[in-house]
Amino acid sequence: MADGSPALDAERDAIIGALAPVVDGIAATFGPVCEVVLHDYRRPEQSVVAVAGALTGRSVGGAMSEIGLRMLARGDEAADELNYPTRTRNARQLKSSTMVLRDSTGAVFGALCVNVDVTAVQQAQALLAGIAGSAEARTPDTTTFGNDIDSVVEAIVDAHLLRRSLTWVQLDRAQRLELFRSLDEHGVFAVRRAIEQVAARLGISRASAYSYLSQARAATGASPGPAADTAADIASPGGHA
Repeated sequence: MADGSPALDAERDAIIGALAPVVDGIAATFGPVCEVVLHDYRRPEQSVVAVAGALTGRSVGGAMSEIGLRMLARGDEAADELNYPTRTRNARQLKSSTMVLRDSTGAVFGALCVNVDVTAVQQAQALLAGIAGSAEARTPDTTTFGNDIDSVVEAIVDAHLLRRSLTWVQLDRAQRLELFRSLDEHGVFAVRRAIEQVAARLGISRASAYSYLSQARAATGASPGPAADTAADIASPGGHA
């Protein structure tokens, strides 16, 4: 992930500035079924620096989505993801693409995202499939889009528990470690205050949450992300965990 040297930050700012009008241009070309979002990963909690279109309800200064968190967790290993299905909370079917932004050193520092509403197309396909007797296509999972990072983190935690049809109390130790490993892989802990947010959502202490995360990472040999909370954060009175 990108470092914070002044020269490279100036270069990244220039790239972001050059792409801002492209956001409007792409959205205008495809019309109201299209939304384009420009992200600056250097500030995950307010990553949206430009947006055109209104499919996911986001605005400038909004947080990255769970897809962005996953990209952030992958660091410089992140790669473009093109034409993948997503679904909004109001059940709109989207076709989405996320194209990572790199500076001259190859470090990932942002992304240009394009969402296209294909709900009408999916409905037509389902109708034709029903007439033809074909199997119905799988509906993609709901993707969490939000303007504040807390709501995104909470929705990811809730979705993980819902998929198991169990509450935190009902999970055994192995399942709890698996939950934290999965959340970590999805980039949840790459943003500050995530430990605190997850702990509150699960009804456990911050120290317990950090302990589960540490154990989950130790089991997989993973290391903390670039912006992850640390043990010192939790131990200090004003820490973020």
